[in-house]
Amino acid sequence: MSTLQRQAVSAPFSAGEGVTRALVPPGACDCHVHVYDDRYPAADGVRLRPPNASVADYRRVQSRIATERAVFVTPSTYGTDNRPMCEALARFGPEARGVAVIDASTDDAMLDALQVAGVRGIRMNLSHGLANSPSELEALCRRVEPYGWHLQLLASPDRLDSLAQPLMHLPIPVVFDHFGRIAPSQAERHPAHRLILRLLDTGRAWVKLSGSYIVSEVGSPGYGDVAALARAYLDAAPERVVWGSDWPHASASAGHQALPDDAQQMDLLSDWVGDSSALKRVLVDNTAVLYGFQLADPIHS
Repeated sequence: MSTLQRQAVSAPFSAGEGVTRALVPPGACDCHVHVYDDRYPAADGVRLRPPNASVADYRRVQSRIATERAVFVTPSTYGTDNRPMCEALARFGPEARGVAVIDASTDDAMLDALQVAGVRGIRMNLSHGLANSPSELEALCRRVEPYGWHLQLLASPDRLDSLAQPLMHLPIPVVFDHFGRIAPSQAERHPAHRLILRLLDTGRAWVKLSGSYIVSEVGSPGYGDVAALARAYLDAAPERVVWGSDWPHASASAGHQALPDDAQQMDLLSDWVGDSSALKRVLVDNTAVLYGFQLADPIHS
């Protein structure tokens, strides 16, 4: 979708209705999207139960942020039930990939089916998810190593620091979502941030710039304290940073933060990276490597 073709479309779960001012390249991917559907039961004990949010709803968001591809991630709400995510993959089509949640009971047939559906990674939510525990980390990674998948990890900085040794020796790459849950004031100070930078330096890790509104300590409207943290990751490993909207912003819809403006979140990324080639690298080239998309045509000037 070209800049001239974009139209301002009202979308749910967002603080704004305008479109991004960024020159988003063809093939751009939003690498962190959830869907919610009350036809599927929530897992026992979950904290976040947002209202329904469908692929059709997200398509309206895409018209505001100018992306063409998406990565759907099974949220903590559903535990290890990946059916809503897989249904989203089927509805979205070949320009989508998935990140599933599994546990020790997930058999090989299910892993095969997830691979066919478009899954390319597993998520462990050790922050407020109930499906996994740190003791499962290495075993689950070895289960999915033959598929060429990655681990997407969400955990508090203290928990990440406690997992330093196993993280340094995982058989698959690890993707830290939501900036590694590092608050801007913890950058370069907390051992977890130094661990992430060390793993980036070894080539064993990726960082997902998603959920600025979650890690920011100054909050909306500008989330100005997040810029230095984002640029630190971009400087450390520009070829292993991706971006995600975190739509439909489950924690914000639950009242934990102010609801962000999705178009503004894309604008912030454009500001952080600084130029069109760097924006293409984050939104297109890096995502093609991590999720197995075909590379899009270069930006036309």
